[in-house]
Amino acid sequence: MIARTLAGALLAALILAVLVWLGMRASLPDIDGEATVAGIDADVVIERDGDGIPVITASSRADLAFATGYVHGQDRFFQMDLIRRRAAGELSALVGEAAVGIDKRFRFHRFRARAQRVYADSNDADRALIDAYAAGVNAGLASLDARPFEYVLLGSEPQAWQTEDSLIVVYAMYVTLNDARATKEVRRGLVQRVLPPEAYAWMYPQGTSWDAPLMGAAREVPPIPTADVYSVRHVADNAPPAEEHGRYPLRGSNNWAVAGSLTTNGRALVSNDMHLGHSAPNIWYQARLRVEGPQPIDVTGVGLPGTPFIVSGSNTRVAWGYTNSYGDWTDAVILQPGANEGTYRTPDGDLEFDVHAETIEVMDGEPVEYEIRETVWGPVLDDVDYPDGEIAVSWIAHKPEGLNLGLLRLESAASVAEALDIANTIAMPPQNFVAGDAAGNIGWTIAGAIPRKRGFDAMLPSDWSAAHGWQGWLEPHEYPRILNPDSGRIWTANARVTDGDALRLIGDGGYDLGARAQQIRDALFASDTFSPEDMLAIQYDDRALFLAPWRELLLGLLDEDAVRGDAELAEYRDLVFDWKPRAAPDSVGYRLVRAFRLEIKQRVFHALTAPAREVYGDKVTLRISNQFEGPLWSLVTERPMHMLPAGYQSWDEFMLAAVRENLAWFRGNYDGPLAERTWGERNTASIRHPLSGNVPLLGARLDMPEDRLNGDLDMPKAQGPTFGASQRYAVYPGDEANSILHMPTGQSGHPLSDFYDRGHDDWVDGRPNPFLPGAAAFTLTLRPDKR
Repeated sequence: MIARTLAGALLAALILAVLVWLGMRASLPDIDGEATVAGIDADVVIERDGDGIPVITASSRADLAFATGYVHGQDRFFQMDLIRRRAAGELSALVGEAAVGIDKRFRFHRFRARAQRVYADSNDADRALIDAYAAGVNAGLASLDARPFEYVLLGSEPQAWQTEDSLIVVYAMYVTLNDARATKEVRRGLVQRVLPPEAYAWMYPQGTSWDAPLMGAAREVPPIPTADVYSVRHVADNAPPAEEHGRYPLRGSNNWAVAGSLTTNGRALVSNDMHLGHSAPNIWYQARLRVEGPQPIDVTGVGLPGTPFIVSGSNTRVAWGYTNSYGDWTDAVILQPGANEGTYRTPDGDLEFDVHAETIEVMDGEPVEYEIRETVWGPVLDDVDYPDGEIAVSWIAHKPEGLNLGLLRLESAASVAEALDIANTIAMPPQNFVAGDAAGNIGWTIAGAIPRKRGFDAMLPSDWSAAHGWQGWLEPHEYPRILNPDSGRIWTANARVTDGDALRLIGDGGYDLGARAQQIRDALFASDTFSPEDMLAIQYDDRALFLAPWRELLLGLLDEDAVRGDAELAEYRDLVFDWKPRAAPDSVGYRLVRAFRLEIKQRVFHALTAPAREVYGDKVTLRISNQFEGPLWSLVTERPMHMLPAGYQSWDEFMLAAVRENLAWFRGNYDGPLAERTWGERNTASIRHPLSGNVPLLGARLDMPEDRLNGDLDMPKAQGPTFGASQRYAVYPGDEANSILHMPTGQSGHPLSDFYDRGHDDWVDGRPNPFLPGAAAFTLTLRPDKR
């Protein structure tokens, strides 16, 4: 009886598994043959190579947009749906009340209403293009024999793609790449209000000796404030342990270009690896888009599903790539109450708040009402209690001037000079735009709208009641740019790029420490000739140059007197001494040095900001500058007693306490000896599908392998478990056939597709893949419905 029951249960499970498999198979797209569709004027050919990468050939730009939407709808609809829903604050309608908090945070920006306005204000050609793209997405989705499997799991139906959704997808990137709630200014302002000016300026410098800007030079950190200005000698060392946690990874990238004088074929060589959060499928979609006819287009690279263009790539004459600029594109405006209730002061008199009542739909639940108050500068934060008043957010994404489809014009740029001119008219999250052309020219500028700021400190919350802080927008000719530098080399890596007047225009929105940029710059000056493979080697560079001084500091601390009679500390020293000078998966020493620095940083910053916690409470969150390495290194090398927390007689004693805290952390959280605490154990890939944790048995198939990865922050191979290079390429414009590109996941968003994880191992191991799609293995022809 028991045997028959077990056999019956197994049979039922097998039948269920087969039904699930068959249901999932039904949502795989048809990629061979013909399909008749409404919305195109002529045949469009979609050729996919053996990795599923499409070459789309059309006879008009509108038909190309339709077909691009078609393949996105076939391969990535659920991903696109999540992006638009999250950005619009409409996720709860798909997944239920668990997402209401997320929806409120995003609905605060009212991106759907803003996208509708941008769409209405766009020119006829741009509207026609995103209309065609939306029609193509819906046609591609409708071509599937079953809805994408995620909707079956969620018990819901996919909703049609709307024309404004493509603009909402760009707004989603704004949230990823900018400070969407003026958080940096608010948290920095809390510190500035309580510290002496000299101490604040020292803790928040504009740069350090690690800087490697294109304009200007590295910065010297201000001197340590003297004891009569600021001291922490009375402050207890009670910081919570760092537990190997550092700053949150910047959503950024590397890009660089070398002139034709440094390549064997005379063409410029452009490299780009954009560092973003990892997911399965990848954020980008690789494609080659072609229009044949009197105005031909041939552009290859990576596009963002949900949009009809190649974001980063090459058009055979010009290649271009991005890094996030981290300029100051958001400001915190302190509101002053008006004379009457419900009003606030402006330079134009008291005004009433614009109140928007938003309704958040909830799957299997009651709708949630959410009220947003807006000012002439932007919406009012509802979750911040700033001592000087309520805070409104002035952010370029909230302005009509903040978004357009100007990026499309790069498809036809014929030279670097023309590409730079176009970049200065694009409205998008402002980026370091680096380009090179087939004639060997290279250049840099900012792509994205730049507000003209006057009369306030943009680093801190400011009162705009007497004068508007933003007074229009820079004209294209006012943008900083570099064209054909004498060195023949351009590089950016989210750090400070400019100086002087150019830096004042761009501002500091939390740009990165310059260590990564410096390592890239030095690698570019270490050779006089470059190939795409040379560029990949730089992108994959995991040398621990930034942590090397910290290792020397640590070894100096752990002398014979320090480790005598302490076997654990002696083993720790030996592992640090024997480190591999790279962020290699099997390196124990790298991980120990890294943890030591983070523990010291945590304790020092906690002590320095003690006055803020006295005023605001222990739970306050404060801003630590990305340039804090400068003042931190000054302290651990100069070792002034007035900056040493209470309870220690020397800095050596303080730093040894940090080492012992690290040892306690490893001992208490891991099994086995310290010699097994490799960097790869910490830096293990977690590239997951959004639903994998909710799908027993199938979940593991949805995720990429848990590879132990090399790389870390502050080096070119910027890599963590959930973030890193979302693609890597190095391309000669006009010689794309001898260029390279790879991504962390495959093209398809369907786990049963042969293309779901194609190329992942090459991305992990740093092996080059061709930039251009290969020979056609599958051909789908879209024919216009003449009825």
